[in-house]
Amino acid sequence: MAYRVTLIPGDGIGPEVVEATTLVLEATGLQFEWDVQLAGGPALEKYGSPLPDSVLESIRTNGVGLKGPITTAFGTGFRSVNVGMRQALNLWANLRPVKTMTGVESRYQNVNLVVVRENTEGLYTGIEHHVIPGQAAEAIRIITRKASERIVRFAFEYARTYGRKKVTAVHKANVLKLTDGLFLSIAQEVASGYPDIAYEDRIVDNMSMQLVRDPNQFDVIVTTNLFGDILSDLCSGLVGGLGLAPGANIGDKLAMFEPVHGSAPKYAGQNKVNPAATILSGALMLRHLGEIDTAQRVENAVAAVVAEGRYVTYDLKPDRNDRTAVGTHQMAEAIAKALS
Repeated sequence: MAYRVTLIPGDGIGPEVVEATTLVLEATGLQFEWDVQLAGGPALEKYGSPLPDSVLESIRTNGVGLKGPITTAFGTGFRSVNVGMRQALNLWANLRPVKTMTGVESRYQNVNLVVVRENTEGLYTGIEHHVIPGQAAEAIRIITRKASERIVRFAFEYARTYGRKKVTAVHKANVLKLTDGLFLSIAQEVASGYPDIAYEDRIVDNMSMQLVRDPNQFDVIVTTNLFGDILSDLCSGLVGGLGLAPGANIGDKLAMFEPVHGSAPKYAGQNKVNPAATILSGALMLRHLGEIDTAQRVENAVAAVVAEGRYVTYDLKPDRNDRTAVGTHQMAEAIAKALS
């Protein structure tokens, strides 16, 4: 049986890291039918919209998508293709695992945590307006019982499924007493239904400090949209950067997988960037499809190539000017060969 997957190359470095990922996934021996769809810059140029309806319909039909990074412009223009897709498809849970890897320079050892981020509301609803043009603007932050309860429950179910021991809810309820107060109270309610899993809460600024001081004290972190976006990048920095940070966007029936890093347009077309985050996102997709053993093979192959340090991109070398660094495609080929 072939898995039919919506494949969105994205823009910037997206097409290169997506091509590298399909190379590895096809080397596993599984069969895929790639339903290629344009989004971002290429779609804007061809269709006049960075997020054509055909992209959303493809994911609704196939049930699963694999996506490269897409540029989000600052200031005016389309708000965000990434946010737009998550909201249009109701992909309400954002899962971002963070794990130290042998061969990657890091200040910490044995970090293995996951950030579970609410993906559809908070400040990212994009409800903004000018109060006084050029002088003052206002954004509305929305927190609901429904979204808060389902994301916290997702975090506890994930912890139970993967044998994790603790869930930490992150908030700013000491200041945002109504919005984060609601999120915190719901987290406490949900936690009471999981006596087998430890629960705690942390204020977001203290959480940031504690993560830098000792990330090993945390396991599963669940939080609201903006805090999750920021903290997941911080956590990636603890283990060597965004080049190894995969992501999953999961809803009731649909799912889309993408790297946490951006589109890095200045490196586009240079066969230079690290494809590991997108390949690991592909492994998350395999887990979602029930191909657990194959997903583990992909993750092990990435880890083996990075640990060896021979066929890796410049950012994974101790010296970034190391002339032995390989390109995006060559690293993917090494990972494909390392599959066991």
